Amino acid sequence: MSGRGTRRGRDVAVLLDDFGHRLPPLPPADAAPRERGPFTQLVPGRGSRGRGRGRAAALAPLSVWRMTSEQTPVVWPLIATSGLPPTGAQMGLDLLSGGAFYCDPVGWVTDDDIPVTNPNVVVFGKPGRGKSATVKAFALRMLAYGYRTLVLGDTKDEYEPLCRALGVEPFVIGHGLPARVNPLAFGPLGHGWERLGAAEARRREALVFARWLVLLRGLVASQAVPFGPVEETAVGAALRLLTGYRSAATRLTEPTIPQLWQTLDEPPPELVSGCRYADRRHFLDATRTLRDALGSLVKGSLAGLFDDHTSIEVDWRAPIQSLSLSRLEPLGDQAVGIALTCLNSWGQAMREIADPGDLRIVVRDETWRQMRLGAEAMKSLDANLRLSRRDADVQVLLAHKPSDMLTAGDAASQAVAIARDLLHLCDVKVLHGQDQAVGDELGSLLGLAPAAQRLVTGWAVAGKGRALWLVGDRAFKVQTVLTGPELRLTYTNEALAAGGPT
Repeated sequence: MSGRGTRRGRDVAVLLDDFGHRLPPLPPADAAPRERGPFTQLVPGRGSRGRGRGRAAALAPLSVWRMTSEQTPVVWPLIATSGLPPTGAQMGLDLLSGGAFYCDPVGWVTDDDIPVTNPNVVVFGKPGRGKSATVKAFALRMLAYGYRTLVLGDTKDEYEPLCRALGVEPFVIGHGLPARVNPLAFGPLGHGWERLGAAEARRREALVFARWLVLLRGLVASQAVPFGPVEETAVGAALRLLTGYRSAATRLTEPTIPQLWQTLDEPPPELVSGCRYADRRHFLDATRTLRDALGSLVKGSLAGLFDDHTSIEVDWRAPIQSLSLSRLEPLGDQAVGIALTCLNSWGQAMREIADPGDLRIVVRDETWRQMRLGAEAMKSLDANLRLSRRDADVQVLLAHKPSDMLTAGDAASQAVAIARDLLHLCDVKVLHGQDQAVGDELGSLLGLAPAAQRLVTGWAVAGKGRALWLVGDRAFKVQTVLTGPELRLTYTNEALAAGGPT
């Protein structure tokens, strides 16, 4: 027994067992679960001990690239960036960085760290992808920052619910309706003419008559009639005669297109001599096509709409103003394009002398109709985009796809060249969903990389409000988020579905 105890040792249970007493066995205690750490074992900094098991310093197999910050977004266009400053309208979510996306075109221009030189915005997208809803949400949310909205030509009455929600009744232009707009209006530049000095009068005269010539050149060219030096001299002399500027009148008279046409059709002697024609017959022969083109505008499908003095009183302090052209849709694209050209000149006149801090969002829908009138009709729009910095205006252009702007003429024409320039005059581009066939256009006209093209033709098509925002050379994958009231104000499928949005 001592030998067994020496070998194994004795405890109380063995001692009692020797005398015939057996204790009941104790159940084994459950072992506490051991917390599993991230590493099964600790390894020294120099590696595990043993032959061939240590660590040696080595360079990582990385490819080194050197480029400027301007080149990086081109090579990797969809890498998440640090984002934009949180100023302006909060539009939705930036899915690349995971944060909120804010739109502030004027603020971007004044920020030297953002590659934007103008506040103009162009929005592309196939119907039903949410481009108009994005523009309405932007206009509505920018009200809190002092911006007002001017819709120059609502061709589908899409902005009427927004106007009425803000307590403004939109103006409707059409046959049988009282609203009239004079594209040859003086605007603020004609106020207080009798108190102006000679230098200021000459400055204003140059601005007003230059705007009128751009408009008339576009209207005449829309009738496939050339507008050269002969026509410009005759129109300029007739306008100065009608307004009284030639006779140095202290109070100028605002002309209309019918008055201009009648003056050219029945020229007074001072007009004939002022244009250096031998006699009245010589003047009439030289200006025949010009007079016929103006006559067709006065007596054509738009007769009575833009050939009289403005009859509407616009409250420029209201949050929004809209001029509806939906009643002109049955007249065709050319008639609507001419109407848009007239409204463009009138709107420019109203904004030529804006109060400091009067920030305005100018919405231009269906701009491709105006572009199809030719190069001359596009020059007034081109001037508005170039002067947006001076006028503190955010010009917003809407179209279905980039190639819509290139239908103004042949591939090598001046009109197409101006249309391409218009795209470059918009440093902010919003690209909603497009069909696969438009992918090549995005690459050739906007310089999109293949990965960005696939995003526009794939991800953006799968949901409304999805768009690729190009702010200068930076790309942002944005999902616009609308509130419940905004959904009702931006809903455009009333004709297709009974009731409003769900």
